[in-house]
Amino acid sequence: MFKSIFENVKIKHPLIQNITNYVTINDCANIILACGGSPIMAEDENEVSEIASICNGLNINVGNLDDATVRAMIISGKKANEINNPIVLDPVGAGASKLRTQTSLRLLSEIKFSVIRGNVSEIKSLSYGNMSTKGVDASESDKITEDNLDKAVEFAKSFSSKTNSVIAMTGAIDIVSDSQKTYLIRNGHSMMATVTGTGCQLSAMTAAFIAANPNQILESAAASVCAMGLAGEIAYNRLTKLDGNSSYRNYIIDAIYNLTPEELDKGAKYEIR
Repeated sequence: MFKSIFENVKIKHPLIQNITNYVTINDCANIILACGGSPIMAEDENEVSEIASICNGLNINVGNLDDATVRAMIISGKKANEINNPIVLDPVGAGASKLRTQTSLRLLSEIKFSVIRGNVSEIKSLSYGNMSTKGVDASESDKITEDNLDKAVEFAKSFSSKTNSVIAMTGAIDIVSDSQKTYLIRNGHSMMATVTGTGCQLSAMTAAFIAANPNQILESAAASVCAMGLAGEIAYNRLTKLDGNSSYRNYIIDAIYNLTPEELDKGAKYEIR
């Protein structure tokens, strides 16, 4: 199943508009190119509607905010909704500040998102409206384990029902869920946490996957999460004793570039609940 989804990305080369943060903007562009899509970075409110109208999907990331950027996000999101393009929301650091939390909640109230992708603390902050993140990382108390997995699945399904969006909560165990069906994904490597922006890259790549498969949003989001985790495994196995997290970042992008649909199907580690 994931094979055909990934094949569609490579065949269709979806054009993805990104309004993302300056820390990871280059990596987001490169990961979209690596998986077979085409990125365009546009955040000036004077052009974003026009750009959105020629794209196949939209990725909105709240990692760096100002008033003009928020206006651009809303304009782009409404245009994408108008033309039925899929949209990903990455609520980076929601729960760490009122600005990030309130902006994310405003976006959810004004735009229909296909996928909401974040760590468990960010997603909980949107659901409960509280402050619970450790910067842009998940709080220790929120981390998904085998012991709290059932509760996390029910939370994801409930929040999906509330937002009418697919929920992708990433961590040691990734959860990708709509209101009825959940993928539990165990791809990845702990070293991915040492690289700034793997989550941002995943959100950008997810936009490409769902844009190429707009009638399979849940499955496409799950395929993207599996692909990123698998790339983390492949990249780790490539490291030498002289390599560090900078090389690891590049190897992850290389792994996505070289990953075949067949390898994704074979290497994806998931169960469905």
